[in-house]
Amino acid sequence: MTGAPAIGALDRRLTIETPTATSDGAGGETVVWTKLADVWGRVDALSAAERDRSGRLDGVATHRVTIRARTGVTGGQRLKVDGRTLMILATRPVGVRDRFLLIEAEEEGR
Repeated sequence: MTGAPAIGALDRRLTIETPTATSDGAGGETVVWTKLADVWGRVDALSAAERDRSGRLDGVATHRVTIRARTGVTGGQRLKVDGRTLMILATRPVGVRDRFLLIEAEEEGR
């Protein structure tokens, strides 16, 4: 994408979540996902494959997600969309004056 998406292209409601480590009271930590923001975006499926995870096959689907540019969105966070979870792998600004953020994400278990 080199320019702005068409009007209405950002048609999916997404929740951006960030991991927060909290003490479990026994000397360890538990990861809790905290909502960072609700945004509008576009989700495009790219590919699907199977991976060997500890001796069992697991489906993995990759997606390209476009949102309006914002700071604080990085790899290691996740997106929730329509009851699904997409792990953010990488982000990069796109469009005229970097007005949008392109997110490469992976959905496991598909």
